[in-house]
Amino acid sequence: MTTYDERANLSELSATAGEVRRCVESVIEGKPEAVRLSLTVLLAEGHLLIEDVPGVGKTMLAKALAASVDCSVRRIQFTPDLLPSDITGVSVYDQQRKDFEFKPGAVFAQVVIGDEINRASPKTQSALLESMEERQVTIDGKSYELPDPFMVVATQNPVEMEGTYPLPEAQRDRFMARISLGYPSPSAELEMLDVHGSASPLEDLQPVAHAHDIVKLIEVVRRVHVADAVRRYAVELVSATRAHPELRLGASPRATLHLLRASRAAAALAGREFALPDDVQALAVPVLAHRLLPTAQAQLNRRTADQVVGEILQRVPVPALGSGSGHGAGPGVGAPSGSFGQPQQPGRPPTGAGGRPPTGQPRGY
Repeated sequence: MTTYDERANLSELSATAGEVRRCVESVIEGKPEAVRLSLTVLLAEGHLLIEDVPGVGKTMLAKALAASVDCSVRRIQFTPDLLPSDITGVSVYDQQRKDFEFKPGAVFAQVVIGDEINRASPKTQSALLESMEERQVTIDGKSYELPDPFMVVATQNPVEMEGTYPLPEAQRDRFMARISLGYPSPSAELEMLDVHGSASPLEDLQPVAHAHDIVKLIEVVRRVHVADAVRRYAVELVSATRAHPELRLGASPRATLHLLRASRAAAALAGREFALPDDVQALAVPVLAHRLLPTAQAQLNRRTADQVVGEILQRVPVPALGSGSGHGAGPGVGAPSGSFGQPQQPGRPPTGAGGRPPTGQPRGY
């Protein structure tokens, strides 16, 4: 049973997250689901990959999220001549002390913005591997802890391949989620002309939360309950990617963990102290798709990883949560957490128990 203090913390999370969301949306018009997913990844202690064509606001979203929280922020412009030591730091010999002194690199910040991450060489990209997974940097045999909270928000352009280095699978797997902003609607673009036409709104953006507030909210997210049925559902979805005939590389166990953590954060942002299958469903594409590698035949058939995950969502049965979920909640309690930037398909039927569609209607994923 949820205690009074936990409910108070959940209310505080909703209020603080709402302020941060409104702050970011004042800069990024018409993309509420992308902003919501960014907050979800932040509270789930993950890292975010923003992949889209030039000029749609990838870097603007990353900078707006960083500016909304009063914490240390470093921006790294990835270029072919960028060195690993520029990111992690370097030990410099001090003549006076006659000893080596460590000079921290750009990764020693609470929010690290990696702009055009695929423009750096694989050697430089690998400098982020340890920091993204273990939240530390090892230089000359000595490990240095990174601050809390710690989040990497990276951007890349998927259509321009001249002078770029594709992210290796190990690097992509460390990003909790990938989103694409897409082009804005005509009304949102008109509003953007009014807001951004004379000056950048980032200049007037003031932080509405502190770093220690985010750390407290992360602790609240960790206490969100996930029933055994929901855990098994997440494992079944990930396992289905490993056996799918159109995929030559399925999702890793790290993907299962990221899906669980993101579902907890999504439930907390929805004001619930327990996760639902709806949360797992809504996050499956942004959390899993960027880790998958389609076969050559699937690529020839123009099948994308997003489409394969959608097919898996249709095939894997959705558990129905009853009173056995540990909260006394009947089936279908709680609203779905949203599509988190996935393109909403027309004609999607309303969900019932645990996200299960009414009898005789297919899921619209």
